[in-house]
Order: sequence, then C-alpha cells, then structure tokens
Amino acid sequence: MLPTPYRTGFATLVRYAAFAGLVAFILVPLGQAIVVSFTSTLPRDGIELGDLSLVNYANIFADADLVASLGNSILYVSVNVALTLAVSLPAAYGLSRFTFVGDKHLMLLLLAFRLTPPVVLSLPVFLLFAQLNMLNNPIGIALVHCLFNIPIAIWILESFVSAVPKEFDETAFLDGHSLPGFFFGYLIPAIGPGIGVTCFFCFVFSWVEVVFARILTSTGGKPITMAIDSLFGFNTDIGLVMAMTVFSLLPGVLLIFFVRNHIAKGFQLRA
Repeated sequence: MLPTPYRTGFATLVRYAAFAGLVAFILVPLGQAIVVSFTSTLPRDGIELGDLSLVNYANIFADADLVASLGNSILYVSVNVALTLAVSLPAAYGLSRFTFVGDKHLMLLLLAFRLTPPVVLSLPVFLLFAQLNMLNNPIGIALVHCLFNIPIAIWILESFVSAVPKEFDETAFLDGHSLPGFFFGYLIPAIGPGIGVTCFFCFVFSWVEVVFARILTSTGGKPITMAIDSLFGFNTDIGLVMAMTVFSLLPGVLLIFFVRNHIAKGFQLRA
C-alpha cells in the first residue's frame, strides 16, 4: 500500500488528468470547427482547396438570407427574454410573498409544463399561429419560447426573491415607496444575480431551439439555427457551415462575458 503522501499525489494527478481530458473533449471539436471555418472547402477562383482565408466569413455577409437570420435570432431572443422577465418577475414575487390554496401545486405544475417536450405542442402551436397570421415571423417564435421560459424563470426568480427578507419590503413601504417604486428601485437590484441567471437560461434555450423554429418559419423569418440547416445540400460548403456556426457562438460568448459576475453570484446564491 502506498504511503499517504504518494496516495494524495496520485489522487491529485488523476483529478488533473480527468480535468484535462474534459477540457480536451470540449475544446478539440470547437477548435476543429474554428480551423475549418477559415478553410476553403470548395473550389473558388484564386483560392486553392484547403487554403486558409476569410472567404467563408465574407460569404456570410454576402448572403442576404444569412445576414437576415442573424437579425431574426437577435430580435426574437431579445423579445423573448424581455417578455419572460416582465411576466416572471411579478409572478415570482407574488408566489414568494403571498400564500394561497394550491400555491405549491402551481409551482409543481409550472415545472411539469416546462418538462413537456416541445414537439408535443408543435401541431397545436402551428395551427394557432397560422390562424393568427404569425407564421414566418420572429415575434411568433419569441411568444412560443415564452411558454417554456416563463415557468423555469419563475422557479429561478422565486427562490431569489424568497432569499430577500420580508422586512426589506416593509422598510421600503414605511419609507413611502410605492409597490412599483420598491420593485424597480430596490427588489430588482437586490436580485440582480438571479435575473442574470434567468437571462442566461432563457437565451440558451431560445438561441439553440430548433423545433418551433422549423415549423413556424417555413418560408421566411428563419433564425440562425434554420439558416445553418439550410446550408446542407448535395454540395455542402462545410467551411461556410463552420463559419456560420462559429459566428453563431459570438452572441452567447458576449452575453456570458457581460453578465459573468451576475451568473457566478446567482449560482452561488442558488446553491
């Protein structure tokens, strides 16, 4: 049996090796995608097959449909996050501060609805939006995504609101603040980390969701996920596909960068 110092050193080595393996598992495919995005994968005038260049990224902005898909995705994700917060913040506050018959069952119902596979609702959602003339419209996708983001947002925000003592509310009201004034001036800053976590989850779901994006945007208003899907064909330009994929990662990276402190604090408080 190895002495204690050797066992400790071996365990540390195993942990570092496992961590290095995990990092490689995540970064190697990403690195390969980045390299391919700069590689010419189809014959072009003046560029040899396999040469490194910016032609794939230039082709993104040369294609009006690809540029429009970026704008569509940013539009419906922004609308979705804004609507989700507008609905879930008051709902989370009410569920945290007030009790009523069935409140726990309502929270469980919200969670159960969030676990419903999106494909189950695809047909009724399509028929409803067809009657409302909201097909091929990014706003329609945003509204559908709210159905799935609002329940999880209420769950997340309710726990953060509950972490704020009720005396905090009472003190603000005694100082003469109205409910809207307290809500926007005191409560929202106090649960800023929770709002950051909520925005992060809403963004991730909406940005990568493909079920409703596919059935609601058959001819126009396609988001970035469907734009990438449309690039596949008989003679697929893999370099362009990888360039579009890498480009689609940038908004998520920027979001994480700007709200990283709120996300870190939010996960710590939630734990």
